[in-house]
Amino acid sequence: MTTKILFDTDPGIDDAMALFMLARDPRAELVGITTVFGNASVDTTTRNALSLRERFGIHHVPVARGAARAIVKPSSGYADFVHGQDGLGDVGTAPAENDTLDGRAAALFIIEMARRYSGELVLVPVGPLTNIAHALQIDPDLPRHVRGVVLMGGAFGTLGHGGNMSPVAEANIHGDPHAADLVATADWPVTFVGLDVTHQIRMSTAYLDEIGREGGVHGHYIRGITRFYERFYEPRTGGGIYSHDASAVACALDPSLFTLRHGPVRVVTDGIACGQTIQRLPGHPDPSPHWDGIRDQAVCVGVDSERVLREYRALF
Repeated sequence: MTTKILFDTDPGIDDAMALFMLARDPRAELVGITTVFGNASVDTTTRNALSLRERFGIHHVPVARGAARAIVKPSSGYADFVHGQDGLGDVGTAPAENDTLDGRAAALFIIEMARRYSGELVLVPVGPLTNIAHALQIDPDLPRHVRGVVLMGGAFGTLGHGGNMSPVAEANIHGDPHAADLVATADWPVTFVGLDVTHQIRMSTAYLDEIGREGGVHGHYIRGITRFYERFYEPRTGGGIYSHDASAVACALDPSLFTLRHGPVRVVTDGIACGQTIQRLPGHPDPSPHWDGIRDQAVCVGVDSERVLREYRALF
């Protein structure tokens, strides 16, 4: 049985790795790709999504261009020091020969796909949540048509895992905290696949080299783009990279890989803690009104990292 997935993305090296997973894993039925600013400008991320669609042989999957900026927060620039000037490791990724975009804006595309596949569609956003929030603003009834949201984002402080934009804020949430709070507090099931678990899933240099050596043309390409990424992470990892966005795809396809903790989630939208994700836990009441009427959401706090890595390797 397959899972219908709409992938909202800002490609991005780890986004490319996640999209490869969606293109290859037989459990995934990818029904659309929407682009957003984040790792690079939306012009660049859209170009990259079209190129990757062609490279991975999923020509039939529509791509819709999305938001260029956050709902409220001013831009803090792009992560070219992480992903390269072109967003894909500066290895000379060619533009797509077929650069046809879906004519709908990403938010409208999300709404229409949700209604087409009502009750079946899983949204997997791995960048700032602006497109999803815009869709909610346009169609407040959207949550009842969506099976769930599995997002890469957040840092909840478990096992010492803090943020990567501040001591408490993860980059995707920090990129548009107002959008993230809208998504977290809407009446639909959300699973946060944050730094608490993605920092436990390290693709070592040897692992990446094996993919490059034995994984055919796609393995060669992915090893190529990850070299830039690895240089950024080397001081933190001692070699290798963290598997951020592919972890969200893994969770969407097999939640049993992860240990989940439940409770309502809010996002701090300004001040020194801007972008912090906070989960209220059972037995920790808060008399403030900020939690009133907010449903429980799932936060990943543990992961079988060996299985995640083994299943990703098997796709090549």
